[in-house]
Amino acid sequence: MAAELMLEKWSGEVAVVTIGATKAEGGSRSVAIKVGGQKTLPFLFAEGAIPNKPAVAFEISDVPAQDWPQDLTKAYGENLKDPLAWAQSCVRDYKAEILCVRLLGAHPDFGNKSADAEAKFIGELLRKVSVPLIIKGCGDDAKDNEVLAACAEAAKGERCLIGSAVQDNYKTLVAAVMADGHNIIAESPIDINIAKQLNILISDMGLPLERIVIDPTIGALGYGLEYAYSIMERARLAGLSGDKTVASPFICFAGQEAWRAKEAKTGTEEQGVMWEVLTSCALIQAGGDIIVMRHPKAVEKVNKYIKELFRS
Repeated sequence: MAAELMLEKWSGEVAVVTIGATKAEGGSRSVAIKVGGQKTLPFLFAEGAIPNKPAVAFEISDVPAQDWPQDLTKAYGENLKDPLAWAQSCVRDYKAEILCVRLLGAHPDFGNKSADAEAKFIGELLRKVSVPLIIKGCGDDAKDNEVLAACAEAAKGERCLIGSAVQDNYKTLVAAVMADGHNIIAESPIDINIAKQLNILISDMGLPLERIVIDPTIGALGYGLEYAYSIMERARLAGLSGDKTVASPFICFAGQEAWRAKEAKTGTEEQGVMWEVLTSCALIQAGGDIIVMRHPKAVEKVNKYIKELFRS
């Protein structure tokens, strides 16, 4: 007699967040990408619905990459010198379905670009590419409050994902996102309690939980990945058990973290690519819904991995 498979049934589900607005929806994107919506733990297809695949985003920046090793920069060649050409190459040559643009040039140490200049850049980027956008600030809270608000207005109606909101600096960004119809990244330092509290603070301002994506601040392979995995797992278990305040999709900046590792920076190109691939695949198994990556070869391998997981 065959053993009976024990199936877990959950009372909750992960919120569905839509990134990008098509012409029919008032935007100009060629497609709108949905993430989240799971009613079970990652890839337990027999237990519940998993309606949306993890999305892989290519990371670009508004200025030439500052800290990328040569094995990474040579993948894009001369296009790295022109952010718009870089973005177009990702879409044209590597079939990017979503782009994550980091506004590094706004940082006081990397050009100190004005809010108006960054808003103009986002407008040009939206005209050059038709895929949905994730817009990430430079990491300086005071500057991000100015720049991201201006960029949200420049991209009004395009339903971008904009971040990051943190516990000590979220009100200005939440107001801008609400006014211009975007979604928000809520960043917490590998702490489920802070993630929960930040989602509550954001939703208390009037932004629906269905427009929040959690950045749990992951680590790369060999650099805290297992701890990040456990935090993501705890949050997902709580969300599936009915706690809507943590039932948000996850965004994981796998490329950024993987290429910081000395093994990726000082090894061969193949080793760097595999460091990013292994980091990304582990995060997908932890429940990552949006994986932001850097090397085209790594993206290709991870997209193949996702396709194989959903073949069943």
